[in-house]
Amino acid sequence: MKYLLYFIALLGFSSWHASGANGIVVVANTQDTSITLSRQEVRNLFMGSSLSYGLKAVALPPDNQTRVMFNTKVVGLTESRIQSYWAQMRFTGRKTPPKQVANEKSVLTYLKNNQGAVGYLPANTVIPKSLTVIYTSQ
Repeated sequence: MKYLLYFIALLGFSSWHASGANGIVVVANTQDTSITLSRQEVRNLFMGSSLSYGLKAVALPPDNQTRVMFNTKVVGLTESRIQSYWAQMRFTGRKTPPKQVANEKSVLTYLKNNQGAVGYLPANTVIPKSLTVIYTSQ
């Protein structure tokens, strides 16, 4: 059983790595194209804190591979820890999780149509000129 789980994990990593999506870009629809954020600022934004830029985060579903990579590289928490955090925030009424969209294509569409929206995508995504890359993680 242990070897089967290892094999499945290896297959998942191989398909993810083969897709060329080994980095993350955080993209915003903002008129201020000079905005660049640190990893900690991006993490705070997606964990419900507001920044002075007035950006609103949009996230992918929990089972999405890009979200898993974003959680690992930027947020630094597992999906279960993030879900636990949001459950506590909702219960206490302190914060609401980012709006969730179905997939990477939906993130791009949402970002293009909503001023102030910010989302994450694989680094190999072609970003339209109307959007601004505000953070890159390799």
